[in-house]
Amino acid sequence: MVLKSINPSTGETLKIFREWDINKLQKQVKKSASAFTLWKSLDYSEREKILNNVSHILQKNKITYARLISTEMGKPIIQSQTEIEKCIWVCKYYAKNGEKLLEDEYINTGESRSYVRCSPLGVVLAVMPWNFPFWQVFRCAAPILMAGNGILLKHSSNVPQCALAIEEIFRNAGTPAHVFQTLIIGSKAVKRVLKDNRVAAVTVTGSDTAGRCIAGLAGTYLKKVVLELGGSDPFIVLDDADIKYTVEQAVKARMINTGQSCIAAKRFIIQQKVFQEFTDGFTEKVKELLIGDPLQKSTDIGPLARKDLLHQIDVQVKASIQKGACVLAGGKRVQNKPGYYYFPTVLTNVHFNMPVYNEETFGPIAVLIKVRDVKEAIKKANETVYGLGSSIWTRDIIKGEKLTKEIQAGSVFVNDIVHSDPRLPFGGIKKSGFGRELSQYGIKEFVNIQTIYVKKN
Repeated sequence: MVLKSINPSTGETLKIFREWDINKLQKQVKKSASAFTLWKSLDYSEREKILNNVSHILQKNKITYARLISTEMGKPIIQSQTEIEKCIWVCKYYAKNGEKLLEDEYINTGESRSYVRCSPLGVVLAVMPWNFPFWQVFRCAAPILMAGNGILLKHSSNVPQCALAIEEIFRNAGTPAHVFQTLIIGSKAVKRVLKDNRVAAVTVTGSDTAGRCIAGLAGTYLKKVVLELGGSDPFIVLDDADIKYTVEQAVKARMINTGQSCIAAKRFIIQQKVFQEFTDGFTEKVKELLIGDPLQKSTDIGPLARKDLLHQIDVQVKASIQKGACVLAGGKRVQNKPGYYYFPTVLTNVHFNMPVYNEETFGPIAVLIKVRDVKEAIKKANETVYGLGSSIWTRDIIKGEKLTKEIQAGSVFVNDIVHSDPRLPFGGIKKSGFGRELSQYGIKEFVNIQTIYVKKN
């Protein structure tokens, strides 16, 4: 099997990589297990230094890495640069705070010296997606490595150049060889890696289908697992919202990364009093978005990352139209240019039995849903198998914050678009997965929370 790096804006094959055979794969896992024994023995200060070195390399080469992201998966270049900046942030955050987040917790148990210690768990398999090919890796790698674990990266098969570039960054930053190791393998080889006794755990970011499969394997082999999966995030617009501001944010929330984000707003649930005003403003803004070469700074909408993803979005939209959805903008492929382009699309008159309502739509597709009141808005928001992110838009922030208690999601934002932040836990519920990344919660996912009890003489 080969892994192909294809430019989605042209369809051109950039590079071809031959998948490792079983012997090479086993050798690399063995080397990573050996490297872990060295890495875990280092002081926090030494790991801190290396993470800071990583941030410096990212900063120095930001434009180069951003161009690689845009060329290999199609993200508009300005957004690719922002992605690299976020990677710098997460490395600096855990370099500065990692030791404190994992410090021993002393507990008074009477006639003893008792405390909880966070010890490295081992080598962690990271199965990562293509849509944020640097950020998704760094947001799990920074805390995992700072905690003293090793990483085997199985990146998405369409971004092998990004995967190898990330490995090179860690190596050049001073990470001992094989502590961070990219595996050139396809999805079928994941089972073999996870089965290996030298691999302690797995973290997965991807579709709920992939998560279900890998979680099943993790259960079979009794390995710790964290899943960050799909989403169908509701964007709830109450009738007292600032519509002009909300429309501007709504377009960003849906169309970031050409709509290819698990936490992109996907279902816009709008009270009937402001539905028409929101719809008119939103549709107008969407029609103004510029489709083009992702390497051009003026581009708002790039290509979808793969040809099969373009086909999938087209099928979802067409099936929904056949069931009665109305197209206010877009609704079809871009025919006059090479590559995997789809017009930014706005759909209304959408109901539960339509694919664009009850499936995750990974592309520039916005669904507008009219509701009578707040009660119906909450019901619609929770009417999904997913539970990743959500947002509520209102001038009454007290009411907005109160309503967060009724939303079934890992995060609820009031008057801001959903985003990840190294200081805050990130993850979902229901079919959006379990476990958390980032913050103090994320760095403790892959440690042995060890009880130490020393009886006094």
